[in-house]
Amino acid sequence: MFELVFLGTSASAPSIYRGLPALAVLAGEQRFLVDCGEGTQRQILRSGIGFKRLNRIFLTHAHLDHILGLGGLLSTYGRWEALDEIHIWGGLPAIERVQALVYQVIFRRESPPVPIYFYRTMPDEALFQGRNFSVRAFPVSHRGRECYGYIFEEDARRPFMAQKAEALGVPHGPERRQLVAGESIVTPAGRIVHPDEVLGDVVKGAKVVITGDLARTDDIHGAVQDADALVIEATYLDRHADIASQVGHITARQAGDLARECNVKFLFLTHISRRYREFEVISEVRKVFPDSYVVRDLDHFAVFRDKLPQKLESQFDADAEDELPAGDE
Repeated sequence: MFELVFLGTSASAPSIYRGLPALAVLAGEQRFLVDCGEGTQRQILRSGIGFKRLNRIFLTHAHLDHILGLGGLLSTYGRWEALDEIHIWGGLPAIERVQALVYQVIFRRESPPVPIYFYRTMPDEALFQGRNFSVRAFPVSHRGRECYGYIFEEDARRPFMAQKAEALGVPHGPERRQLVAGESIVTPAGRIVHPDEVLGDVVKGAKVVITGDLARTDDIHGAVQDADALVIEATYLDRHADIASQVGHITARQAGDLARECNVKFLFLTHISRRYREFEVISEVRKVFPDSYVVRDLDHFAVFRDKLPQKLESQFDADAEDELPAGDE
């Protein structure tokens, strides 16, 4: 299971109700941030998730509306040393722009108080390997070089069949862990038991795909295929498809068509333009893909394998600010 906390859902500029792009992905004890628009650190506090362990950041591209929030966030992290280290992935243009922000503006006359590690995103490689999930990148077409989307996917597994294990005399304890790990064991009665005797068929894990901004969808079918949740921009409506094409964005209808063609289970639409009413966007996309939702700031969802996401309660945690010590304002 993955949790998605939408911290900012507006396109290009904030509105009264929507902040600039940022999305927190929670995977067990691991926490990630995808993009960091202006005002993200305040949204983190409002969401209640706090700053703890939120030190891995994936950038989709170099445009300012997706990275300017890093200035305030890194300054806060550095000032209060809330984290031991920070890791940032992105295409080369994004990394260079953030490095200029960090070393020429925020920490111009001093070294950052905590190490900041930068990694150039490489497609189709495991950028992060967790205990039972991984994060990969895939290229998308947008304005500029090295724009990426990200795939959070649980490892496939073979379920352990306890009843069969009992019948074969497999005791509780390390022997069962060995079988799950693919190793044969010998029971106390001297019987050899192989993994195939007690493991079921392969079951895929939950898959979340986050595209960032993009100008076309025909080149990302492989990455999106069979996603349990697709988080994608819907900056324009179909009546403005020509404008969308000119400025490197897609329409809500195109997002729905992609989800339908790629067997996506559920579609989250974000990066919403201030020129449209929310009901216009959802009306357009649901004509082609009914299992769609236009996200709002601070929406919080749990994503599972092969069933619809569950909306969770997200409310301001009054204690979240206490994670940072009091100091001079």
